Amino acid sequence: MTRTPDYEVVVVGGGPAGMTVALYATRLGHRTALVDREGGRYESVAAVHNLLGVSEETSGREVTELGIEQLTEYGADYYADDVREVDRVDPGEADADAESAAGGRGFRIVGDRATLRADRVVLATGFTDVPPQVRGLRRFVGRGLHYCVHCDAYALGDEPVFVLGTDDHAAQVALLLLNFTADVDLLLDDAEPAWSESVAEQVAAHPVDVVDDRVDHAFADDAEDASNPPLGGLEFGDGRTREYAGGFAIHGREYNNGLAADLGCDLEDDGAIAVDENRETSVAGVYAVGDVTHGQNQTPVALGDGAYAGIALHEDLRTFPVAADELDRLDDLDAPAMADDLRARMRRVREVDDYAGMTPEER
Repeated sequence: MTRTPDYEVVVVGGGPAGMTVALYATRLGHRTALVDREGGRYESVAAVHNLLGVSEETSGREVTELGIEQLTEYGADYYADDVREVDRVDPGEADADAESAAGGRGFRIVGDRATLRADRVVLATGFTDVPPQVRGLRRFVGRGLHYCVHCDAYALGDEPVFVLGTDDHAAQVALLLLNFTADVDLLLDDAEPAWSESVAEQVAAHPVDVVDDRVDHAFADDAEDASNPPLGGLEFGDGRTREYAGGFAIHGREYNNGLAADLGCDLEDDGAIAVDENRETSVAGVYAVGDVTHGQNQTPVALGDGAYAGIALHEDLRTFPVAADELDRLDDLDAPAMADDLRARMRRVREVDDYAGMTPEER
């Protein structure tokens, strides 16, 4: 019979929030697995911004690869897999196709390549940007086309920039960019504005140019690197062109909430997964972290979410201290509570750290 691996914590999604949960859970002594679909949104980030101590030249893929190395060094298991289903399992349920060492767990996580069981599940599945409908514009993601104004406005200051969109959010992004440059175009792409009356008053009062014309296509800058040039500008339906240093496509986002919805987790009105202060959902034992809960699109915010959830999971799962009304259980418990193999990892990592801190004479 095929054995189904058992974990205390399984994290679905390998962005910065998911990896941080897995890192905390592993270092706090819980058998943990991270399941990550290859080619996720964070891996496509060309340069990670606003992350203290990390070079602006560092890509999301580089952060991801380093995170996987850290996790596996501490003893977490990493699965490159696409999770298709998460369902609850009765504690005593026997799986006809699996032999569970723990006699059944709270959740079954089913991927294309592997099936796992876990006491707790963390969903870090993020969101997907609705792409712009302008021909050729998507090829300039990270080299002129941006989605995070708090990350990338800094790089566009004092240059002509555009915002492509028609709703309140698009208008507010255009107004926000006036803090960085005096040359902001709000492009409607031959559509009617959908912003509210109050936002319409703001747009009319601020020095933002609202352009009604259809945006026909994007063109590249005449750069030396012809294979991967930055954005040069946009051509409109009447043949007029305008050079831009960059801009933002604001067409909304789609939260990757399918696994949460299937489990019965409450969702916010916009589709984000609803969580409490511990990042736990309305379904006991199911946590959610990162962009799928708020869409902030910020690496430091995601890291904070992961840390909060990792500590909350530890407080939920740890063996000690035993509650005052359950002290009679102490006779059946052994200390330390961390599994032998994870403690062995802990000792090895500590020895490496000690060795690294020694002088050549001490070594």
